[in-house]
Order: sequence, then structure tokens, then C-alpha cells
Amino acid sequence: MNEKKRPKKPASQDWHRADIVAAVHKAGWTLRKLAAYHGYKQATTLSVALDRPWPKGECIIASAIGVDPAAIWPSRYHARNKE
Repeated sequence: MNEKKRPKKPASQDWHRADIVAAVHKAGWTLRKLAAYHGYKQATTLSVALDRPWPKGECIIASAIGVDPAAIWPSRYHARNKE
């Protein structure tokens, strides 16, 4: 058994995608309605922020649920603050 051990990736403190969507729903929004409210014609625009860094989208989502974007995506903001 010569299995190479991979280094463990540190556990992300970022919110799970489903938790973000649930918080948006609890606030009375959907990502589609939130995108339309902010003038985006593409209904799936804000889902981009769930998958990869996009500061503007992150701020829209965070504002809708009443928290700071860094609280939702600490790994993204920690990396930005290091630069």
C-alpha cells in the first residue's frame, strides 16, 4: 500500500452555498429577484459570487442578509487583505 498522502486542505470557514441561499430566502429575496432589483438582466448573475470572488456581487448578497461580506467569505477577504 504505497498510497501517497495528500496534504489536508484547511477547513474553509466560508459559509456553505446552501446556507447563503437560505439566508437570502429568509430575508425575503431570491438571488434572481435580488439581481433584478439591482438592475442585472441575467437572472443568474449573483450566483457567480457563490462560486468565485466577485466583490460587487458579494456586497449585494451580504447587504440583503444584513452581514458583512467578510463574515460570509472570510477566506476571500483574508486573501484580499494580505495583498
